[in-house]
Amino acid sequence: MLKYLLRKEFRQIKRNEFLPRLILAYPFIVLLVFPWAASYEIKNLNISIVDNDQSSFSRELTHKITSSGYFRLTDVSTTYNTAIKSIENQEADIILQIPVNFEKNLVNAQGGKVMISANAVNGMKGGIAMTYLSGIIADYNAGIIKKLVTASNTQSGISTIQIDQQYRFNANLNYQVFMIPALMVMILSLICGFLPAVSIVFEKELGTMEQMNVSPVPKSTFILAKLIPFWIIGFIVINIGFLVAWAVYGLIPAGHFFTIYFFAVIYIFAISGLGLIISNIAQSMQQAMFIIFFFMLVFIMLSGLYTPIDSMPEWTKWIAAFNPLKYFMEVMRAVYLKGSDILQLWKQLAALLAFTFVFNVIAVLSYRKSS
Repeated sequence: MLKYLLRKEFRQIKRNEFLPRLILAYPFIVLLVFPWAASYEIKNLNISIVDNDQSSFSRELTHKITSSGYFRLTDVSTTYNTAIKSIENQEADIILQIPVNFEKNLVNAQGGKVMISANAVNGMKGGIAMTYLSGIIADYNAGIIKKLVTASNTQSGISTIQIDQQYRFNANLNYQVFMIPALMVMILSLICGFLPAVSIVFEKELGTMEQMNVSPVPKSTFILAKLIPFWIIGFIVINIGFLVAWAVYGLIPAGHFFTIYFFAVIYIFAISGLGLIISNIAQSMQQAMFIIFFFMLVFIMLSGLYTPIDSMPEWTKWIAAFNPLKYFMEVMRAVYLKGSDILQLWKQLAALLAFTFVFNVIAVLSYRKSS
C-alpha cells in the first residue's frame, strides 16, 4: 500500500512544472547571493580566563575585563587545554591566558605577555571579541604604566603588555565560512517545510483527499507516504548545497559527512512533520502558506543565522529553545568548522529527536480521516 501512495506522491511532484525547478535552482541562488549580503551585531561575549600568575595584577586585569560590560566570565580555568574545551562546548567565545610571572615581569620592566584565543567559528563575533579585549588590555596597560611611573618617578625601563592573537576554527575570519552551513539549513527548512505544508491542503482543493478518506489506508501510512518524498527531496537539496559550498567557496566539512547526513535525516522528518500539521489544519492553500511563513520567519530570526542567540534578551532565548532550526544550524556549523561528531552534539540530537517525535505524532493525530 505504501508503494502505491509513494508512486502517487512522486507523480504529483513530477506533473508540477514549477516544483522540480524550485528544488534544483533555489539552493544555487541562495548560496550564491546570500553570503555576500548577510551581516549581524555582536554583544554579551563569554570569556574564559587562564590565570597562571594568580597575582594582584592578573586579578585586577580580570576585574577590569568583567566590569567592562562587554564580557561575561564563564570560568577561570587552570590550564589552557581546559579552557579550549569550554570553547568547543560553546561555553566561551574567547580565552585570555595570563602567563606565570606576569606581575613580576611588568614591575621589573621585562614586559608582560598575554595570549588571546578567539572562537572564530563566527568570524565577525571572534574579531569583535578580539578587538574589545585588546582595547581593554591596552587601557589596563596604560593604567599600569602610569602607576609604575608614579612609583618610580621615571619613565625609563617601563614595558608594555604584548598580545598574542589566535583565531580558532576560522583563522581568516571569513564570515562566509560561518554563513554557508547555516544557509544550507535555511534552504532545507524552507523547501521541506513549505512543500509539506501545502501538500495535503492541495489535495483537499483538488478533490483527491475525499478518495483517500474513504480508502482503507491507515493514517500513519498516509503520513509516512507524505514524509518520504520530502525526505528524498531534502537529501537532493543538501547535496546541492555541499556541491556549491565546495565548488564556489572551497568549503568542505572539518568533520564527517556521515554526521551531517545522520542529523539531516532526523531534521527533515521533524520540519516536514510540522509542515504536515499545518497542512492538516489549514482549510486553503492561502491559509497554509501564511501559517508556514509565520513559523519559518520566527524560526529563521531566532535560529542564530544572523544574530547570535546569546546576544538576544532572556525571554527570546526561551523561545529559541523550542526552535528545531536552531539545533540543526548548530550541528552544521559545528561539523563544518570544528569537526564535531555525534557524541559531542548529543544535546542537539536529543532536541531534534524530541521535535521529530512530537511533530509527527501530532501530524498523524491531526489528520482527520473519515470512512
